[in-house]
Amino acid sequence: MTDKAGAVIIGGGVNGLGTAYHLAKKGYTDVVILEKSYICSGASGRNGGGIRQQWSSSENIKLAMESTKMFEELSDELEEDLEFIQGGYLVLAFTDDELEQFKENVALQRKMGLDTEYVSPEEAKEMVPQLNISKVKAATFNQSDGTVYPFPVVHGYARVLRETGVEIREHTEVLDIETSGDEIASVRTSDGKIKTDTVVNAAGGWSSDIADMVGVELPNKPYRHEIMVTEPFARFLEPMIISFHHGIYFSQSKHGNIVGGIGNPDEKEGINQRSSLWFMRTMAKTLVDFIPQFRSVNMLRQWAGLYDTTPDAQPIIGPVPEVRRFYQLNGFSGHGFMVSPVVDKVTAELILGETPSMDIDRLSVERFEGMDLEQEYSVVG
Repeated sequence: MTDKAGAVIIGGGVNGLGTAYHLAKKGYTDVVILEKSYICSGASGRNGGGIRQQWSSSENIKLAMESTKMFEELSDELEEDLEFIQGGYLVLAFTDDELEQFKENVALQRKMGLDTEYVSPEEAKEMVPQLNISKVKAATFNQSDGTVYPFPVVHGYARVLRETGVEIREHTEVLDIETSGDEIASVRTSDGKIKTDTVVNAAGGWSSDIADMVGVELPNKPYRHEIMVTEPFARFLEPMIISFHHGIYFSQSKHGNIVGGIGNPDEKEGINQRSSLWFMRTMAKTLVDFIPQFRSVNMLRQWAGLYDTTPDAQPIIGPVPEVRRFYQLNGFSGHGFMVSPVVDKVTAELILGETPSMDIDRLSVERFEGMDLEQEYSVVG
């Protein structure tokens, strides 16, 4: 194993491997990826695979729109069946405040070129006849939203990277990042030291801990979010259904399982990936409220992952002022997988000194010091 690299990427999830993939596409393979557990063990392997473009902030909309286009090509590019199904997202409103927010959301999304529709409860029921609309006030729908199966995406990246010579070190924990002045000198791991001047912090819920190693303070906070899968049955549900009011999302996979999660409004900050009885009870009850026929469906498994959450629920992308060539790729607040293609591409461009193909100035960590934040409201859970 090498003790020197042009770049070290911390985090073996979709963003860490995706950044290395875009570097390798440009011929830059002097990269080591460090993962303290195994590939896809973090949020990338614990999410529901949603690909949504219906956001309330212009930054998240443009990231999601460009990433969706890239996901449409990625199966062929990786030569993997990513199970990318564009069955749309049906977003339900239950309060008057949501109605007003949804009208603003649709206006902004359409202005930015996204073909989102504002639909009535009756139209929503036409899309999903089994849906209980007794308390639904309205909904929005975008057909090009969808779902992807996370594992073949990440492992597809890993296979290509290994073929091109990029080193992926699993079960290798980062213990410290050593600096000389404002420059990175090396990364000390549980498996030895790697000399480098470039580090990408793609550590998800642990990203603030990594930044602390070089005296950089990130506002990111980790929060547990739980998810489950049911037994499979005949497919009937095309769109992903979400409610911000209830904090719930659920969809039906290619194989017939219902996959979904619900947020606990009383969840405390911290690294916690244990499963709870609260989730099982609340998820089951809420699912049945939405679709009564789910009453007889068996839940097979539940698990938990981490939202790496920022104050404005938008990611932190790019360098920091304190340390040269220390790039942030974190703070996705629960939507890191769905915007990964474009942010990984942009991060690779930054590393190579290229002009980013998308303007990410408003996603710098410096926005939290004096900038007017564009709050993202369309977060589930």
